[in-house]
Amino acid sequence: MAHVVDAIRLLQFQPLLLLPSTLNTSSNINRALSLSLSPIASSSSASLASAAPRKHLLSFKVCATVAETGQPKWWEKNAPNMIDIHSTQDFLNALSGAGDKLVIVEFYGTWCASCRALYPKLCRTAEEHPEILFLKVNFDENKPMCKSLNVKVLPYFHFYRGAEGQLESFSCSLAKFQKIKEAIETHNTARCSIGPPKGIGDLLLEPSNVPVPKDRPAEPV
Repeated sequence: MAHVVDAIRLLQFQPLLLLPSTLNTSSNINRALSLSLSPIASSSSASLASAAPRKHLLSFKVCATVAETGQPKWWEKNAPNMIDIHSTQDFLNALSGAGDKLVIVEFYGTWCASCRALYPKLCRTAEEHPEILFLKVNFDENKPMCKSLNVKVLPYFHFYRGAEGQLESFSCSLAKFQKIKEAIETHNTARCSIGPPKGIGDLLLEPSNVPVPKDRPAEPV
């Protein structure tokens, strides 16, 4: 019995010290094993604790990725006076509803690097000219209409104004953006509209029903 008491006292102060005289009982052996395994348990707890920040970091990365993919695409960021055109009817309605406003139509492709490079500057120009209506035509969504309007390169621009119809059309890149500014200075002047826009040719879906006054001379052909 004295041997057992001595062994317990020794184990309390020296958990890893096993004297030969104390190994002849099963209780001492179990006690020694439990004490020798305790550092392993502590090490496992430390490993789990160190893994917790990594798990949190992975969770943060996943959330950040989801947030990033939820951002609008570059062509979806519009100024207040910019309208996306999704059909020929949308295009005709926008031109007819513009009245005497100068209308600038941009034909672009989501895959077009030149369109993407130019677009931020076009948005700034639209913000600087709230009196101008900007229409955006996605080439891939409106191929038949673009073909009818003879759009063959991107980015491409049309300028429209009231009864004067199409004023100008040209291709433009970021390096030649001054061309757009010059066209705005040329065409963005106060004028009076006397009818619907002209110059869109085969895009007209319905004939005009506006009667022509009898005392008005016929226009030359």
